[in-house]
Order: sequence, then structure tokens, then C-alpha cells
Amino acid sequence: MQTIKTDIVLDARGLACPMPIVRTKKTMKTLEPGQVVEVQATDKGSTADLRAWANSTGNQYLGTIEEGDVLRHYVRKASGNDQEAPAFQKVVNNETVEAVRGNADTMILDVRETAEYAFSHIPSAVNIPLGELEERIEELDSSKTIYVVCRTGNRSDLACQQLDAKGFNVQNVVPGMSDWKYDTNQTV
Repeated sequence: MQTIKTDIVLDARGLACPMPIVRTKKTMKTLEPGQVVEVQATDKGSTADLRAWANSTGNQYLGTIEEGDVLRHYVRKASGNDQEAPAFQKVVNNETVEAVRGNADTMILDVRETAEYAFSHIPSAVNIPLGELEERIEELDSSKTIYVVCRTGNRSDLACQQLDAKGFNVQNVVPGMSDWKYDTNQTV
């Protein structure tokens, strides 16, 4: 196996979303433009999360190498100013989503990983993990208002930015499933 030169190695093993991204953001502030960080993570969702975060901030997601249960992600700091991902402006709370759930002109999109969705999700929510969103976008109905939910609002923010850029009417649900107090379903 070829050795990949990095400027810093960040250990995010054992951390769940959103911590690998939080730690990566903090580490990126210490790097010079063009330097590369290797983020070691065990959270399977970290691949899609880091790719989406890097793209939204102008940094370059280089790729991921899987070694056993460790994912080695490589991200290159953008040349010039390290920009912070702008937060998506259209935000609603859980109560709003509960009130519109089941309306014919709305859709609830859950962008968490399939395992998260399987154990607890909003009834009628459609699951498309963030990392699959680009390739499965045709499954979404552009005539509906789409309420995008994840665990805390971070992945859904990134999904909203992607979908908004493609002309979808989207709302980011915050705080999302971490504080959902209404009915849920499970598929396991």
C-alpha cells in the first residue's frame, strides 16, 4: 500500500456525528493553505459528512481509505482564506415538522445513515443518507416543500444547501432527531 503524505493526523476514532467534523474544522484552522489532514474515524457516516463539509467550505476532499474498521479521510486545506460553511437560512423546529407531517404538499427527508433511520425515524419520512443524496436526487419531488432532518441539524444543513442549489424548496429541521418528542417508527 502506498503511503500518503499528510501534514497532521487527527484521531477521531470512536466519535459519532458531528464530532469528526467539529474536530476537523478546529484542526483545519491550524493548517496552512495546501496542507493535508488525515482524519481517522470509525463513524461510517463520516465519509459523506466530511466530503459534504469539505465541498461546502471550499476545502478539497481527497478521498478515504478503509483499513478494517478505521476510515482514513484525507482533506486538503483550501488555498487562501479558510471559509466557514454558511448556515442554511431556512430553519424550522421539530414542532413545525410535526404540525405539517402528512400534508400532501410536504415531504420529510431523513439524511441520517440507514442504521440510524432503522432504529427510529419520523413516520412517513424518506431516508436518503447524505452521502447518497446526489445520486438519488430524482427520488425527491420538487413540487413539495422538503423538511430535511438528521440527528442534530448539521448533516441536514449540508443537504439543504445542496438541494437549494438545485432549486428545491427546503427547510432545515433543528434540533432534529436528537430532541424529537413525537411518534417514531422503526424498521428493525
